[in-house]
Formats: sequence, structure tokens, C-alpha cells
Amino acid sequence: MAFTGSTGPVVLPVNYTIHRGNVVFRTRLGGSIGEGALESATTMIGFEVDHIDEARREGWSVLIQGPACPVAPDELPVPGLEPWPGGDRGLYIRIVPRHITGRRIHGF
Repeated sequence: MAFTGSTGPVVLPVNYTIHRGNVVFRTRLGGSIGEGALESATTMIGFEVDHIDEARREGWSVLIQGPACPVAPDELPVPGLEPWPGGDRGLYIRIVPRHITGRRIHGF
């Protein structure tokens, strides 16, 4: 996922799930994502998912852009979303898709 932080562009890996048509991931309170991505309700987030098959020299890429906001407490917990990093990841963030693009990459 990518957003503009206090020092410029920030790109960080996250594990995610699709929940009620939105991209949802977990992070820690007070971390760079929680602070930077949620500065205002109009902050746009970029979220990209790729798959590459090196043997076949092909793949695909999807880019989702939209505002980020915390998941409402009445929707917690979001099923199927366990963070890979250790520590407390109690902040659930939702990216509401506003623009979705994708492409396929084909080998020679």
C-alpha cells in the first residue's frame, strides 16, 4: 500500500483481506500507516496486488485507489485477517475502492 507521509511517499507491504467489498488490513496504533494513512478522510491510498509466474514469463497487476478509514468497532473482528508481523496490530484499516485498474503481462 502507498500513501503520502509527512516526509513524502511511503510504500509498505501489508497482508490483507477483502471484506464487504473493501480492502482491509491490520496495523499497530501509532505506527506510520495508522498516522500517515489516516491524516484526513480525504487521504487517498494506493493498494497494489501482483502475481508473477517467472517460468511462463507472465503475470498480472491490480491497483486500487481510494480513501482509508478505520473499520467500525461493530464490524470487528474481520474474519481471515491475521497480521504476519509480531506485536499488537489492533488497528483495522479499510480502503474503499474508488478507482480500480489492472493489467496482464504476457511473455514472448
